[in-house]
Amino acid sequence: MDELKRKYIDLLLKRCINFNNSKSLFISYQFENIDFINELVKSAKEYGVLDIYLYNENIYEMHKILKTISVEEIEKHEFFNKKIWDEYALKGASFLILQSEYPGLMDDIDPEKLAKARYIDRTSRPIYKKLQLEFKIPWCIASLPSKTWATNLFPDLEENDAYNKLFDLICEMCMVKTDNPIESWDNFLKEQEFVREKLNSLKISKMYYKNNLGTNLQVELTPNTIWHSVGSLGEDMLVNTPSYEIFSNPDFRKTNGIVFSSKPLCYNGAFIRDFYLEFKDGKVINYGAKEGEELLKFIIESDEYSSYLGEAALVPHDSPISNTKIVYGNTTFDENASSHLALGGGMPECIIDKEKLSEEELFNIGVNPSKNHVDFMIGTNDLEIEADTCKGKVLIFKKGKYNI
Repeated sequence: MDELKRKYIDLLLKRCINFNNSKSLFISYQFENIDFINELVKSAKEYGVLDIYLYNENIYEMHKILKTISVEEIEKHEFFNKKIWDEYALKGASFLILQSEYPGLMDDIDPEKLAKARYIDRTSRPIYKKLQLEFKIPWCIASLPSKTWATNLFPDLEENDAYNKLFDLICEMCMVKTDNPIESWDNFLKEQEFVREKLNSLKISKMYYKNNLGTNLQVELTPNTIWHSVGSLGEDMLVNTPSYEIFSNPDFRKTNGIVFSSKPLCYNGAFIRDFYLEFKDGKVINYGAKEGEELLKFIIESDEYSSYLGEAALVPHDSPISNTKIVYGNTTFDENASSHLALGGGMPECIIDKEKLSEEELFNIGVNPSKNHVDFMIGTNDLEIEADTCKGKVLIFKKGKYNI
């Protein structure tokens, strides 16, 4: 286990983020993992990083606060003030966001409060978000176990054994268990680049999703759109670890049909299960869920454009994460086990020459301006996606896998 921790730390510091332009490091974490964080800080200092800020997300304090305050008070509460993120973004710091899950913790919190807290989380640090989305600062979202998360996934194991098993799985999915994790990721990204280039060569304008869950959805892409992967974004960083997706930007005004979720969505510690969304002219006009429908409602209504799509991503159903047959309740893992879509903010990085376009021009070609962004999983082993391309209609996805 100590050897895996060392290799994971090396992967995070040497490959996932870099210190070419800054010697500042911002680490977001849960206190439960402070021993790992201390080792990570020690290694970062050995690399010459002396300005290190530790930001404890403190999910239990958040739960306590949300139990007692009103929806209107959330925006003004000091706990949700994240200005320090902007301060370090202006320094050009590298950001390492180490997430853990706490299933069930927020089950007794008003869904409207959860949706509001998530929205404030994305909007209360505008400088960081702007530089992050423009890939002008190094950043990476990765995961560490929590005992609650581990025992929820492996209820038959003792707490420490469950925690170690989950850490071992995280390492496996992040290629930490290979002889050389950095080399393993570099090799995988070369293979993924081949697929990405083939998708881009097709100049896809529209996609038709179908599977046996009942999904029958048409998603049109914006003009001058390209597909990206984690390896084609930013210099010398992996913004999500692990990441097996290739994604693009849908025209938020031109989605029609119905789509069914294939995995539960965990949102701020609460679950939405077995849900569907029906779209007309880009907007969700109908929806339902067996569990968490009220929370789904608040996500859809977060702002003016959160009821429209902002991302379309492809992931083979037999990805390493999917093959574990586990629903992790963690978006970083679950979205990389399944093709997915996202409600809310679009992906301007997928627009050719985006730097030459104003926000208004991006909006006019169909890039969703919502401040929210919520990924949800739709991939299945029978998902088929036919696309309108420069070569006519092409079945790009067949039985849940690439067909190009």
